[in-house]
Amino acid sequence: MILLYVMLMGALGSAARYLVGRTFPHGTIIVNVVGCFALGAVVQLGTSGNWSPEVRAAIAIGFLGGFTTYSSFNQETIAMFANGAVGAAVANIAITLVGGLAAGSLGLFAARALAS
Repeated sequence: MILLYVMLMGALGSAARYLVGRTFPHGTIIVNVVGCFALGAVVQLGTSGNWSPEVRAAIAIGFLGGFTTYSSFNQETIAMFANGAVGAAVANIAITLVGGLAAGSLGLFAARALAS
């Protein structure tokens, strides 16, 4: 049953990722940073709360797994390097990595503050 929940939520996460990419410039960066924040919060809330394994898997693996796009990040960065846009590629790496780590930490701390 967990697999079904993961699959259904993964479809929703993928659709949300598509819509963000079609709506906002730099969609991959937005999705990765938001996804890192959300996953940090979900991990904290899921382990400290009374969330069932089905709910944790559906959100963390399903929705957020479909929503975050590190494979797209990788491909876009490679393309930037290949097209000679070295500065843009380095900026893409820095913003995604540093922003994602910061957002994940903030999500964790926000969830801890709400839980206490």
